[in-house]
Amino acid sequence: QVQLVESGGGSVQAGGSLRLSCAASESTYNMAWFRQALGKEREGVAAIYTSGEVTYYADSVKGRFTISRDAAKNRMLLQMNSLKPEDTAMYYCAAKRAPSGGWQIARFYNYWGQGTQVTVSS
Repeated sequence: QVQLVESGGGSVQAGGSLRLSCAASESTYNMAWFRQALGKEREGVAAIYTSGEVTYYADSVKGRFTISRDAAKNRMLLQMNSLKPEDTAMYYCAAKRAPSGGWQIARFYNYWGQGTQVTVSS
């Protein structure tokens, strides 16, 4: 059973930055960040796959967020810049063994963290 623990959430003003971290108990997983705002469905934010370290981003965060992995520390990061109020949500780390299925489809991920709250004020 893979354990995922997120950290780094908080409250910032619009235009500010935060860096989220996801510590995994095992390495070599295809991993992603999802977020869920109140009253909305969970949506994929960004993903990084082990094969070639390919990255994916939702259109809404391209150019503002950067996903990366520190393989030596079994850690995935999400650098979030130019934050907007609409980025406010609970952010979840997710992992799956196989790269099959769309990167933004939550049901293909086997493991989930508990989430970390990000609040952006205008």
